Amino acid sequence: MRKIIILLQKEFIQIFRNKTILPIIFVLPIVQLLILANAATQEMKNIKLAIVDYDNSSESRSLVNLFDYSNFYTIVPTESATKKAIQLIDLGKADAALIIPNSFGEKLKKGVKVDVQLLLNGINITSASLTQKYTVGIVKKFSNQISLSFSNVPAVSQSVRHWYNPELNYKLYMVPGILVVLVTIVGMFLTAINIVREKELGTIEQVNVTPIKPYQFIIGKLLPFWIIALFELMIGLLIAKLVFNLSIVGSIPLLFGFAAIYLLVALGLGLILSTSASNQQQVMFMAFFFMIVFLMLSGLFTPVESMPKWAIIFNKINPLYYFMKVNRMLILKGSSFSHLWDSFLAISVMAVVVLSFAILRYNKKSA
Repeated sequence: MRKIIILLQKEFIQIFRNKTILPIIFVLPIVQLLILANAATQEMKNIKLAIVDYDNSSESRSLVNLFDYSNFYTIVPTESATKKAIQLIDLGKADAALIIPNSFGEKLKKGVKVDVQLLLNGINITSASLTQKYTVGIVKKFSNQISLSFSNVPAVSQSVRHWYNPELNYKLYMVPGILVVLVTIVGMFLTAINIVREKELGTIEQVNVTPIKPYQFIIGKLLPFWIIALFELMIGLLIAKLVFNLSIVGSIPLLFGFAAIYLLVALGLGLILSTSASNQQQVMFMAFFFMIVFLMLSGLFTPVESMPKWAIIFNKINPLYYFMKVNRMLILKGSSFSHLWDSFLAISVMAVVVLSFAILRYNKKSA
């Protein structure tokens, strides 16, 4: 135990003396959290909409006014010609075009169904889908108003309430996910780089010939980053509360308990990568590759349920998927352990397997 404590002291001194690694640990994560949480959004604003009104009736102008009053749209002037609207989309001056046909108002008064056409720029499918969704919502609202005006028959209405994130604030959705990324960077990247750096300096061979046992060396190497990562999670949650007004609805001890187990997986992966690389460049490339794959499939941006079947199966061995899921369920929903036990079990098994394999591999390499 005394040897491990001495090793920990040596590691902490080494970490705090390293002027390169300190900003990576303490400054970059905070900056990334502040920037990414504000920049990564799927809300669409200032949609440039060209409206071609062939009818120019009071009804068609009412529809145009709904778009004009909306904060999401900026109406682009056209010459009342579909060809001109398409040209605006081609030139990138409009994101979409709404075509209102002739006899629009007259048909509505008679109760005849009328189709309006929406032309979308589909290069960016996310913005196109959101534009379609917003536009359909406004047209539907107009349709309900017209139904009530001409038939005096109330249209079917619905009231919608969003649980756990009432205002559908995208920042509240993204911040828990970004915290997962920041903790993973410390756990996996910095561990791998730190051990490979010892290799490059040649100090790791000096340690291997000392009476220190391999498991003591590994604990001395991994434990500082485990502590630092948990500390960063605490700082990240504090910033989330102060800057983004994100409160943890669920149990904080449960959140840190899961993070502690998850970090064993991340540290184990970092150790495996460090035994496979001979210099810092190699380990950076390998860590970047695995990080991107795990991250893109974790559900940070896209719902996992919408992914192909192979991706859903792959996520069974994706540690980021479990931490992402638990983080959001604990912070936003306030889930209890009974709702998360399967994730705890999966990440615990993963921690045992990954860490055991990493230690065996390290022992073999250092033997």
